[in-house]
Amino acid sequence: MLNALATRRPAPSASRRAFLRGSAAAGGALVIGVRLELSGSPARAAGAPDFSKVPAQPNAFVRVAADDSVTVVIKHLDMGQGNTTGLATIVAEELDADWGQMRTAFAPADAALYNNLAFGPIQGTGGSTAVANSWIQLRKAGAAARAMLVAAAAAEWRVPAGEITVEKGVLRHARTGKEGRFGAFAAAAATQAVPENPTLKQPADFRLIGTRLPRLDSGIKTDGSAVYALDVRRPNQLTAVVARAPRFGARLASVDDKAARALPGVVDVVTIGSGVAVVAKDTWSAMKGREALRLTWDDAGAERQSSDQQVAAYKAMADRPGLVAAKRGDAAGAIKGAAKVLEAEFAFPYLAHAPMEPLNATIERAADGGYDIYAGSQFQTIEQAVAAGILGTTTDKVRITTLWAGGSFGRRATASADYIAEAAAILRATGGTRPIHLVWTREDDITGGYYRPAAYHRIRAGLDAKGAITGWEHTIVGKSIIIGTPLEAMIVKDGVDATTVEGAADTPYALPAYRFEVHNAREGVPVLWWRSVGHSHTAQAMEVFVDELAHAAGQDPVAYRLGLLQQAPRLSAALALAAEKAGWRGRAAAPGRGLGVAAHESFGSYVAMVADVSAEAGKVKVNRIVAAVDVGVAVNPDVIRAQVEGAVGFALSAVLRNRITFKDGEVQEKNFDAYEPTRMSEMPKVEVHIVPSTAAPTGIGEPGVPVLAPAIANAIFAATGQRLRSLPLDLGALRGV
Repeated sequence: MLNALATRRPAPSASRRAFLRGSAAAGGALVIGVRLELSGSPARAAGAPDFSKVPAQPNAFVRVAADDSVTVVIKHLDMGQGNTTGLATIVAEELDADWGQMRTAFAPADAALYNNLAFGPIQGTGGSTAVANSWIQLRKAGAAARAMLVAAAAAEWRVPAGEITVEKGVLRHARTGKEGRFGAFAAAAATQAVPENPTLKQPADFRLIGTRLPRLDSGIKTDGSAVYALDVRRPNQLTAVVARAPRFGARLASVDDKAARALPGVVDVVTIGSGVAVVAKDTWSAMKGREALRLTWDDAGAERQSSDQQVAAYKAMADRPGLVAAKRGDAAGAIKGAAKVLEAEFAFPYLAHAPMEPLNATIERAADGGYDIYAGSQFQTIEQAVAAGILGTTTDKVRITTLWAGGSFGRRATASADYIAEAAAILRATGGTRPIHLVWTREDDITGGYYRPAAYHRIRAGLDAKGAITGWEHTIVGKSIIIGTPLEAMIVKDGVDATTVEGAADTPYALPAYRFEVHNAREGVPVLWWRSVGHSHTAQAMEVFVDELAHAAGQDPVAYRLGLLQQAPRLSAALALAAEKAGWRGRAAAPGRGLGVAAHESFGSYVAMVADVSAEAGKVKVNRIVAAVDVGVAVNPDVIRAQVEGAVGFALSAVLRNRITFKDGEVQEKNFDAYEPTRMSEMPKVEVHIVPSTAAPTGIGEPGVPVLAPAIANAIFAATGQRLRSLPLDLGALRGV
C-alpha cells in the first residue's frame, strides 16, 4: 500500500549475504534470513495474501547464540498489540525451540531486509498485517534454522541428518544416545547452506501455535526495564517542545522569544515549519519557555469552521450526486417499487488517537556523519526518507532504533512522518551539536490533528412484502485520508478513496441492487487512519441500519443477517457462535435491558459481538460483551483475546462520549478531562470465543473495534425501543423506560 514512498535499494549481494552468515559464525551465533519479494501490493490487507510464490529476498532473521538463546528479529513495531510474542511463536514452532529460549529484538531500519510484504518494499507496521505478512516468511526462517542445526549436529556426530530429532531446543540421536542443545551447534550451523525450501510442519504437529504462552514482553513491562522512546537519554541531550498554531493552516507572523530565552534551563528558540521550538535542558523548562513565547499567527488561510457548520456542510453535500464507489442494478428503481422504504442518517466526529505515550523521538548526529533516531517507529522507511531530506543526506545515513511504543492506534504512522520531521528540523536548526529529544505534551497530542476523519452517512433502502431488501442507496461524506498524499495514485481510484468506503461499498451482505456514493470533503483539518480506519464508521452505519431493516421486516436480527450472509460463511460462523455463546435465543425482554448484535469483516478477519446493555433516561451500562472472532490460525489465543478486550476498552469511550469539536476553527478538547478514556468502572465483562480455522492467520489489532458501537446501539434499541445512530451515542436523548 505504501510503495510510492519506499526508498528502493538493491537486494544485498551474494557476498553480503555470505558476510552476514560468516560474521555470525565468527561470533558464535547463527543468523538465518528467508528471502522473499513482493509480487503485488494490495491497497488494503484483505485476507491473507499469498506470499508462497514470491522470489527470495533477505527479510527476517533468526539468531541462535552460543548461550542457547534464540532471538527473533522483529521487523514490526510493537505498540502493545503483542506481535513480538506472536512472531516469535511462529519461529519457535518451526525451530522446535523451547519457549524459555525465545527472545526478541527490533530490526534496524532496512527495507531491503525487513519490508512489510503486504505493503511492498517498505518497512512498516499497520493494517493488522504483522502476523499475516510474516506467517510463511517466519515459518520458513524457523524451519531453515532447524535444518541447519540438524545438519551441523549430523556432521559432528557423523550420523544421517534424518535420524536426528529436535524437541524443546534439544537435538537427539536415539541410536548413539548423543544429544546437544542449540547453542553448541550455532557456530557450525552458520556455515551450512540455507535451505531454499525447508519442510514446514503440518498444523496437526503444532506444539506452540494455538496454545497459551506467556508474553515475552510482560516481565520487562512489569518491572520497568522495558525502554520506551520517552525513556531515551543520550549524552548531552536537550529536550524540545513546539508551539503550533491554534488553527490548522495558520502561518507564523511574528515571534517574540525574549522572555522565553531568559528563563532558567532554556537553551535556544528556533523556528521550524510547524511552529516555534523551545529547546531546554529538561522537559519542564522547555514547557515553561513555550508558555513565555509571544507569537502572532496569520489566519488568512486557516480552517475557521465550527463543528455544527461542518455537519451542515456535509449534509448539503449528501444532497448532491457523488462519486460512485460501487453499484449493482437499479437501486433507485428497486426502492421505488418497494413495499416499505426506510431512511436513516449517521454523523461521526473527528477522533484523536490519544496513545498513552504521546509522540516523541530523539535524534542526534553521530561521529561518522550519519544520524541516529530513537523512536517508537511505525513507518521506518518513510521516516528515514523524510529525515534524510530535511538533514540533507541520504537514507543510508539515517539509522533508526525502534523502541517499545506506548500505543499508537495509527498516529505514529503518517505519510509525512510529522513528528520525526519536527525532530530533524530542530536538530538542523540548532546546528546538530547536541541530541534533541522532541516531546509532545498531552495537549499537543489532543489538539495536534491527524484525527480520524469526521463522516456523514445517509442510507435509504426498500423492503418487499416479505421483508427482503429490494434496493440500497448509500451516501458517505468525509475527508479522504489518502487524497493529497503520495499514496493517492495507488489507493484512490476515480476519486474514490478505498479507506473512506471500506466496510460499506464492499459489504458481504447480499444486496440485489445497490449504489454507494462518496463525497470527498476538503476542510483543512489533517486526518489519518485511526484504529480500524473507515470501518470505524461504516460498520456502525451498516449494522445499525441492517438491524432497523430486520425490525421493520419483523424478523430476528441474527436470523435476518444470516439470511443475507449465505455467501459469507466465515462471517456467518462468527455471528452464529457469538449468538450461541451469548444465549441469544433465550434472551429475556426485561424492561430497560437488551441484547444487540453486530457482525463485520475487516482486514481479512471476521468478528461478531453481542452486547448486553442496561439503558434508562440518560444512562447506559454495558454489562457484557460476547465476541466471536475468526482470524484464521490462532497463533496466540491469549493475545487474540487480549486484543479484543483492548478493542472494547479503546472503542467504548468513542461510543459513549468522545469527540473532537471545533469552535471557529479551534479544537475545544485539550486533555483527558474533556477527551476521557474508558474507566475501569465502565468496562464490561468481555468474553472472546475463537472460531477454529486452518486458514492462514490474519490480523486482530483493529477488527475488534468496528463492531462494538453498533452492537451497543442495537442493544439500546432492544432495551428502550429508541434508535441512537450517530456517534458518540446521544444518551441524553434516551427517554425513561
